[in-house]
Amino acid sequence: MYPSEAHDEVKNLVHDDEVEELKQCLPKDYIIGDLEIVKYQGFWCFADTNMFKSILMFQRHFQARESDLIVASFPKTGTTWLKSILYSVVNRFKHPIKQSPLLTNHPHELVCRLEYDIYGDAFDYPRPHHLSELPSPRLFHTHLPYVTLPESIKVSGCRILYITRNPLDTLVSMMYFAMKPLKELVGEDVELPSIEYYFEDFCEGKPGPFFEHVIEYWKQSLEQPNKVLFLKYEELKEDPILHLKRVAEFVDMPFTEIKESEGVIEEIIEFCSINNLKELEGNKNGVINKIYDKKSYFRKGEVGDWTNHSITPVMVEKMKKLMQEKLEGTGLSFQLLPLFLTNSLMVIGKYKLYSLMLS
Repeated sequence: MYPSEAHDEVKNLVHDDEVEELKQCLPKDYIIGDLEIVKYQGFWCFADTNMFKSILMFQRHFQARESDLIVASFPKTGTTWLKSILYSVVNRFKHPIKQSPLLTNHPHELVCRLEYDIYGDAFDYPRPHHLSELPSPRLFHTHLPYVTLPESIKVSGCRILYITRNPLDTLVSMMYFAMKPLKELVGEDVELPSIEYYFEDFCEGKPGPFFEHVIEYWKQSLEQPNKVLFLKYEELKEDPILHLKRVAEFVDMPFTEIKESEGVIEEIIEFCSINNLKELEGNKNGVINKIYDKKSYFRKGEVGDWTNHSITPVMVEKMKKLMQEKLEGTGLSFQLLPLFLTNSLMVIGKYKLYSLMLS
């Protein structure tokens, strides 16, 4: 039993009037029509009272354990994939692949998001008062920036696995993911925003800002490499064996030479692939967080898929300049196209155009 975790629902309450009072003091803006957002601790979040309240509850009351493992990410950057990988690595002794709970449960049901799932009302279990019941290591997730994390996460020995993705693929993935909720919000007959609309909001840092979110965790990974593991989606795609071993070593569950020779790493990689996960029954039907179709978390997962959409050379050039401005001096960079295309001189069609622009 962890006495510091033995708080009940009453202590976790943040009253609506307090939330509304705080919101009145914060900068406000709108995205996608009249969807209100507020800027809290330098980052935009939804102004919806229940959603904002859940962030405050998590921030004020969550007590991290030394053994906690937390996936952190900006939305649509590979979160679901990393959750399935982490769950499989950590639980491989209890649940061999053929008996994995991932066969029947969505990754987001097994690695819950702290602010909206646990401190919100997405699931009946776990709720905040159940946290002390969960066995170690507890696996969690957050989309919150590092600055907004509870102090207990920052000062404890718990570890954070952060994943990011190039901004253009992130943008396209966000657009597709938002389609169904937006249709329900504004109605089927209302025309949805164009990709240009999403692009301009993204460049203005709404939601986000994206680059500041990434840079915060990047800096922490440099300053505290035993605390924060920084992963890039593109590199995970390029060399999954290398980065799966990094994940296992980071969480103190490395693969033995015998298990490596038996192909355990490749088995996890194949099982956690988007193509496999999307075909599992637990991911085909139902919703997550009472809104999002489970299947909507598995689309393509390809590096450079943004080239298949209406992202113009002018937009690419603007993003390139923004990346240079935001990332200057950090030592961080993004890969916008697959390496075999970026490095090739024999690229044709639109890939040749984009490769020349990005050189």
